[in-house]
Amino acid sequence: MKKVAVIWSSPNKDGLTASAKSQFVSGLKEAGAEVTEIQLNKKKIDHCRACGDGWGTCRLNGACVIQDDFAEIYQTLAEADGIVWISAVYWSDMTEAFKAFFDRLRRCDAIKNHLLADKRCVLIACAGGTGRGTLECMTQFERGLTHMGMRVYDRISVVRYNAGYIVPALANAGRTYAETLETGFDMYY
Repeated sequence: MKKVAVIWSSPNKDGLTASAKSQFVSGLKEAGAEVTEIQLNKKKIDHCRACGDGWGTCRLNGACVIQDDFAEIYQTLAEADGIVWISAVYWSDMTEAFKAFFDRLRRCDAIKNHLLADKRCVLIACAGGTGRGTLECMTQFERGLTHMGMRVYDRISVVRYNAGYIVPALANAGRTYAETLETGFDMYY
């Protein structure tokens, strides 16, 4: 059984992002994946302090000096076989909670630890407004994931216009992702 971490951020527990997450998770579980959900809005995650003349001690020892929920979440991601990143879209970018976490994650993993390298992941961006920002949001995510050596398997844009057919389809996307993690990927990278 494959372990999948689903890390998501939206302050609205009943909104579009939460619905998308729930559908994807239902598909993962249906396929037999062991799922750990991490809602960043319920965690204590401080912003990077850019300590050590801006480079931080994280690049030297792979750990952040800030004592909050970051280290526990990082360990969960490191132990997962796959990771699903789901964010509400604010101003064409991931949420502030995600940015705070993601900035620190890149500093620890991309330079020193490489615990997330080669992990296959899925990106889901959810926009309740026009939806124009979902692609830019996923581009920002993918840029950071590439720095860490992760591989994006799929990018899914969920907007008000397509929610009626995309949100239900996310259960099948979750099943497919879990099954592919189990049997292997045949896509060229």
